[in-house]
Amino acid sequence: MAEIRRYPFVWHVRSGTTDHLVHVSRGRTVHAGTGQAFWFRPLTSALSEVPIDDRELGLLFHARTSDFQDVTVQATVAYRMADPDLAARRLDFGLEPRTGRWRGRPLEQIAQMLTEASQQHALALLAGLPLTGALATGMTGVRERIAAGLSGDERLLQTGVEVVDVRVIDVRPEADVERALQTPAREQVQQEADRATYERRALAVERERAISENELQSQIELATREEQLVTQRGANERRRATEAAAAGQIETQAKAEQTRVLAEARADTTRMVGAAEAETEAARMAVYATIDRDVLLALAAREAAAHLPQIGSLTLTPDVITSALSALARTDRDA
Repeated sequence: MAEIRRYPFVWHVRSGTTDHLVHVSRGRTVHAGTGQAFWFRPLTSALSEVPIDDRELGLLFHARTSDFQDVTVQATVAYRMADPDLAARRLDFGLEPRTGRWRGRPLEQIAQMLTEASQQHALALLAGLPLTGALATGMTGVRERIAAGLSGDERLLQTGVEVVDVRVIDVRPEADVERALQTPAREQVQQEADRATYERRALAVERERAISENELQSQIELATREEQLVTQRGANERRRATEAAAAGQIETQAKAEQTRVLAEARADTTRMVGAAEAETEAARMAVYATIDRDVLLALAAREAAAHLPQIGSLTLTPDVITSALSALARTDRDA
């Protein structure tokens, strides 16, 4: 707002860079522009201050669709005073000299004009759309309709108001209707989620089955290899037993042959020894046949004496000595 200072007989006013200040004295415009600062007489002057910065107006209103459903429209309209001199003449932007504030409420009047015009265009559009169409394309359609309608509004043009931008934030039905509309989509999403869950479970079951089949196949393969191992071990044991039996048979045959050869050798030795002993005995008998009886007795006594135990004392009778000496004498004579 403008800053007004009072001095004796004359006052001073200063405006900001975003405020357009108009000074009218005796029906004639003395000063007009932004950032003005000048002296004036309060009794003969009229001051008007028009803001020229961009301002935003929030809109929230209800509309009814063609199928009699209530929707809420939330939008924002940005505007500014394109012709502040025209706005100062059409609306009451006059300042109170003592306070520097507006005597009226010009911005509220502009807001009311923008709100009514925006609602009119939005209601006209939504009244021809069903609820689903309003929710699907309502935001874009309402924004375009409001922007086109406000840009060509004669009252706004004659007031010097220019619409800079229109944004529609939301077009929403009543809460219960919105929940009802969301139900099919939620059900479809839930069905998709359930289907994904079922597919995931089916995939998990399929993978478990594949794992079980692999484990069973592994067990079968292991059992088959174990059977082959047992068969091979049995064959190896049989082969080992056969080889051991054959080796034992060969060893037995070798031992038998060795025993036979040894027996034959012993028999041959025994026969040779017996033959030699027989020959020796025959020769001895032949010698004994030619020896005198007394000599034979002496030899027999000597042989017997060799096999008799040790004798501590021996008693010889004269008869035995006589016979022995006679025998010896005979032997010497014969020799």
